Amino acid sequence: MRLARSTVGLVFLCAALAAGQQRGAPPAGPPGGQPQPGGRGGGRGGVQVMALATPAWPDGGAIPAKYTQAGDQVSPPLTWSNVPDGVTSFVLVAHDLDAAAGNGTDDILHWMLWNIPGTARSISEGVPQGSQLPDGTRQISASGPYYRGPGAPAQGPAHHYVFELFALDSPIDVPPLGASPAQTRAAVAAAMAGHVRGKAACVGLFRR
Repeated sequence: MRLARSTVGLVFLCAALAAGQQRGAPPAGPPGGQPQPGGRGGGRGGVQVMALATPAWPDGGAIPAKYTQAGDQVSPPLTWSNVPDGVTSFVLVAHDLDAAAGNGTDDILHWMLWNIPGTARSISEGVPQGSQLPDGTRQISASGPYYRGPGAPAQGPAHHYVFELFALDSPIDVPPLGASPAQTRAAVAAAMAGHVRGKAACVGLFRR
């Protein structure tokens, strides 16, 4: 639990540091050059801290098997609050902090939703597969246009799965098809730069 809380604190610290960058300065990327969601807070103010939670597990607690590769891989319900004014869309990114992918500078993307309507305050359990949902929300994961449940092995410690929500003052004009998941993730992250108005995160732990 202590490590999970520290992880969330680090997430928000990165957002605060990004919000404090000078206007007009390019958003800093992590080592390796891969841009990540959560860049500058835009020219109209800093990044507001929102609240993100799921009734499926307590923040920093164990993720039930139902939502993992050991079960049905049903996407979890999520709710959020304390949304800043002027939000037109949300981006949700769920990733495994403890699993490296690609050249080792990225982690495994378990779910990314973008163009979630700005009026939304929740995501229902069991989002269906498909690159674009009826409300305009687009989705991918490292393995396809759907939620990919946690799958950490039984050996070693539990992995930390972070769900990050970003409130934007602009929609994201990135198509859900035509590029690899890694390229799409990078394109969404780049398009977010300068438009992040609020941010929240919650954590779940899992191993088989």
